[in-house]
Amino acid sequence: FCVRPLVQSQWGRSFCVCPLVYVSVNKGTDTKGPSLCFNGDQVSSGTINQFSTFTMRADAVSTDSSLQRMVRLAEEAEENKAPIVTAADRWATWLVVIALSCAVLTWIFTGKFMRAVTVLVVFCPCAFILATPTAVLAGIGNAAKYGIIVRSGDALERLSKIRRIAFDKTGTLTYGKPQVTAAVSTSEACSDEEVLRIAALTEQKSEHPLGKAIWTAYEKAGGKAEETKDFRVLAGQGVSAVVDGKRILAGKEDFMRSQGIDVYAADDSCRKELDQGATIVYLAVDNTLAGFIALRDTVREDARETLDRLKAVGITPMLLTGDNERAAKTIAANVGISDIQANLLPEEKMEIIKKLSGGKEPVCMVGDGVNDALALTSADAGIAMGGIGSDIAIESADAVLVSDEIRRLPYLFGLMQKVMKKVQVNIIVSLIINLTAVVLSAAGILNPVTGALWHNCGSVFVVVNAALLLREKDR
Repeated sequence: FCVRPLVQSQWGRSFCVCPLVYVSVNKGTDTKGPSLCFNGDQVSSGTINQFSTFTMRADAVSTDSSLQRMVRLAEEAEENKAPIVTAADRWATWLVVIALSCAVLTWIFTGKFMRAVTVLVVFCPCAFILATPTAVLAGIGNAAKYGIIVRSGDALERLSKIRRIAFDKTGTLTYGKPQVTAAVSTSEACSDEEVLRIAALTEQKSEHPLGKAIWTAYEKAGGKAEETKDFRVLAGQGVSAVVDGKRILAGKEDFMRSQGIDVYAADDSCRKELDQGATIVYLAVDNTLAGFIALRDTVREDARETLDRLKAVGITPMLLTGDNERAAKTIAANVGISDIQANLLPEEKMEIIKKLSGGKEPVCMVGDGVNDALALTSADAGIAMGGIGSDIAIESADAVLVSDEIRRLPYLFGLMQKVMKKVQVNIIVSLIINLTAVVLSAAGILNPVTGALWHNCGSVFVVVNAALLLREKDR
């Protein structure tokens, strides 16, 4: 029996405990926003810590957890179907009624009972019912071979209609592994080395790529972890913590200005870094600017080619980022994006996506972080980076790139379109086969045996035609 009584939860991650224990459960709610918890409150396994870092106690076995109950329910529930699958199921019900009617009419007008039986045999809509789900499953299976998890048939159908795609910058168009290029003090009270130390200690519990990069640079410089207090995250803006008894703020320029902190003293020093596409994290000690950290990320080698392929199939890319405008323009120029929106908060990303979604050009959002979760759920379809992405982003998405290969995106959209074309072909062919068989049966050309063979030929055709999707390959 394995017990871990105290477990630390980090912002942006699912609550994770020892395999044999789980976090205390409270009643599930239908609340759409996060719930505020205080010391002593119960939290459920599988829920997401969206704010700060805290310590919790695991005190019950995992098999009784709310998460495991949901898993069991999900296993018992029917797989979420694509709208076209649901429509096909409805049509199949009416086809059964039509088949019975045709059989009765054949018996009445011909007086041949065997002809009526043959009509029933050939008009059973097996091929029609198989036409859609076989193609959908084959498409989802093929995507999985290339490290793309499509959550449902509904998501597949929406992905097939995408005409515009919005990218976050960090972790999607870039590798999400920024490196510190400069730590600069703007105050006589601390040195450049002290700026890096204070920034790193403030960010040491952060899950953001920039925060991790600052901490990594500090460790490489020989720094060690120290105790900090009251760590807080303001999504899309920055973080704060108490270091050496002083309140430290680290974040973007807008965040500093909103706190009444003047960053003018850093303008001359950071202009060169900004011109080179760097991201600037400003640092304030007790509401006074102390310096800044400059970081640069590496653009993915295949980003430009990927976007060119997307444009070639009629999908227009755009960039939505919370980073500064100079850094956004530098990255956009490297990958060939002309539509740029910078300095965005998560809510602003969501509003932009909402305005675009549901229109003539269905939009897809691609992101990796907590900041992208709102936009991912607001888009016609959302795609999350599975390797470096946060739990919130992954759970908000309709599809996940398990290995973070954005070069798979053109193949994904092309495959989804081929799936829908296969569905259409299967439906049309199955209907033609059924209607032809009914006519031949009513005319006495087919008997129950040959009718059964004819009927099975239709079923075999749609299954084989759908299975051909499994042979599709990415170039």
